Amino acid sequence: MNTITASTRPGDLLSQAPLIQIDLGIGGMTCASCVTRVEKALKKQPGVSDASVNLATESARVVLSAGDEAEALARVKRAVRDAGYEPSSREALDDVREQHWLGVPLSFLPVLIGVLLSAPLAVPMLGDLLDRHWMLPAWAQFLLATPVQFVLGARFYRAGWHALKAFTGNMELLVSIGTTAGWALSTWLWWRAEPGEMVHLYYEASAVVITLVLLGKWLEMRAKRQTTVAIRALHALRPERAHLLPDGVRRTELTDVAVDELLPGDLVRVLPGERFAADGEVVQGRTQADESMLTGEAMPVPKDVGDMVTGGSLNGEGAVDVRVRAIGAQSVLSRIIGLVQDAQATKAPVQRMVDQVAAVFVPVVLVIALLTLVAWLWTGVPMEEALLHAVAVLVIACPCALGLATPTAIMAGTGVAAQHGILIKDAQALEIAHQVDTVAFDKTGTLTEGHPRLLVIEAVPGVDEVAVLHTAAALQAQSAHPLARAVVQAADARAIAIRADAASEVQAVSGRGSEGRVNGAWLALGSLKWMEELGAALGPLEERVRSWQSQGATVSVLASQTPGDAAAAASWTPLAMLAFGDEPKAGAAQAIADLRARGMRLYMVSGDNRGAAFAMAARLGLRASEGEVIAEVLPGDKAAVIRKLKSSGAGGPLHTVAMVGDGVNDAPALAAADVGMAMSHTQGGGSDVAMHAAGITLMRGDPLLVASALDISRRTVSKIRQNLFWAFAYNVAGLPLAALGFLSPVVAGAAMALSSVSVVSNALLLKRWKPRVR
Repeated sequence: MNTITASTRPGDLLSQAPLIQIDLGIGGMTCASCVTRVEKALKKQPGVSDASVNLATESARVVLSAGDEAEALARVKRAVRDAGYEPSSREALDDVREQHWLGVPLSFLPVLIGVLLSAPLAVPMLGDLLDRHWMLPAWAQFLLATPVQFVLGARFYRAGWHALKAFTGNMELLVSIGTTAGWALSTWLWWRAEPGEMVHLYYEASAVVITLVLLGKWLEMRAKRQTTVAIRALHALRPERAHLLPDGVRRTELTDVAVDELLPGDLVRVLPGERFAADGEVVQGRTQADESMLTGEAMPVPKDVGDMVTGGSLNGEGAVDVRVRAIGAQSVLSRIIGLVQDAQATKAPVQRMVDQVAAVFVPVVLVIALLTLVAWLWTGVPMEEALLHAVAVLVIACPCALGLATPTAIMAGTGVAAQHGILIKDAQALEIAHQVDTVAFDKTGTLTEGHPRLLVIEAVPGVDEVAVLHTAAALQAQSAHPLARAVVQAADARAIAIRADAASEVQAVSGRGSEGRVNGAWLALGSLKWMEELGAALGPLEERVRSWQSQGATVSVLASQTPGDAAAAASWTPLAMLAFGDEPKAGAAQAIADLRARGMRLYMVSGDNRGAAFAMAARLGLRASEGEVIAEVLPGDKAAVIRKLKSSGAGGPLHTVAMVGDGVNDAPALAAADVGMAMSHTQGGGSDVAMHAAGITLMRGDPLLVASALDISRRTVSKIRQNLFWAFAYNVAGLPLAALGFLSPVVAGAAMALSSVSVVSNALLLKRWKPRVR
């Protein structure tokens, strides 16, 4: 149960009314009509502002005014029970352990009993096909069919009765009316038959129909469980125990504790092959972490002291000590599970149309069945034959397939996307994403690495480049400035060892750079502005400095001081120029090419100057000359840019725009876009704000996931359309065939069961989807 807030009036940001969000399981729902009835019952409750029921997950999400939470939960559960269904906790839905009796799953037991009782009734039908006419005595047929009708079929009577009390209809009502008519007709014919007379009875039709419907529901239940495999897999990542290190006060030795006992600040040891118990920071040791279930990244990620680890990821070959930073609902894994559950709990816009159809479906079928009975009687056929045709109409009608068509596809699509690092917040984002024709990217951190690298060192004649890098790294070794770290990393990459005492008297000059003594020489490394202040003429370096600046690079200069004397002041002599720049991400250019091949309009929105933005665009394959680069955009103006991209100008068509960003300053633009995609770095920071504003979160910073997210959206919407087509096709084709006498009740029952199973199975094909691998 979560507490959320919502504005009491549209546009009123100051007046906020607290709301309670309740998730609960609902047992006994079988079709779209059930969904409609439960939603109506929940929305009638005092204080309920919204209720969404999902047939595929057999769950409901209710939003209501804050108050006594225990009373609110009890009131919601009572409403579900009064509607004829069984309420349960949301957590109970995740427990899929199957109980068995003599090796048979308990859920399959009614089906097995139905098969055993119905088989002797159905076998004579095969004999008729082989021109062997024989049948069981009437009393034997009665004894076999009656338990199937009123014991195994009791669930249909209960659910149908609740539907009648609510003045609605459902699948169970259709099945119970149809099979009861067949059973009653057979009993009537047997009762009125003369002694010794062999009359043709129809017990087998009612018994086999009930058995087939039970079998279809069992197969449907098993298939629906497969759609929740992503959530169960994420839950399974949580380890149960953690090795808590001693704190020297209350604990003096390593202690194994339950993971839910951990607190922020605790130190835990993670052994090789174990899962990290919580989000945290490595404080000792070195290892690699397998984060594939969280981010979709197949390669292990190196982890050293100071690196962040994510709870649920798998430790590699090294033992490490980790300081806990986030637990419970604040952990990355919990947020991922929450996002996936939210997406599967929401209702797609197309589903609302299906619900409207389902609301009138059962009454229409009852009318068609009555008309079928009357029409056949009018043609002069016997009562039993006309009744069988009407029963076939009742049995073949399948509102279950309509109810399952959309939610099963959404569950399968969002589940497989989550397994590959694509988190879809809600069904609306999924449905809109397939319409995207324009993609706008933030530059820094989205298309680029987001941190500077040393691109080049250009020294004056007579000065060795390696010596320059050694000297610069010595000066910057103790600095945390991004440019200083880039210099040190470049030295490490070239295996240049820096002694701890290589530089002395080092001091940082705020906003300028660093200076100190290296090998007896006094050196300064800093900005062009500082060099100008020091009076260091660039000389032969000036042309190269201007060239790199025109490409958007940040330039620093290393200069040495020549001591002055009585006649002249000390002077500075430039030794080398160091150019820094952001690098494109490994898959950025390929991502741009893939999206362009799909016919997308592409834009890069950046706050950088035009020179830097245009230079990066050229490396990424964006066409600045065609207006695909929008530079010098202030953070507050990005949302306005997105709104402008939605329109082609006066009278032009509207475009569906996706915005891809990763930081706090991207949040307004993500919210303004039709679909916002936030690149998460899995650990805190500005990406958290972006994630809340976006409809889709990419759990690793790979631009190729943008095309993958659009692809899984397109495929999921395609499955929804296929499922709805088949669900309507079954009914549109089946009802006339049954009414015209081309389908027996047994065949109609099999077709109804097949319709639900085929819709769910078609949705499960999405589980085979994989994103493009670079």
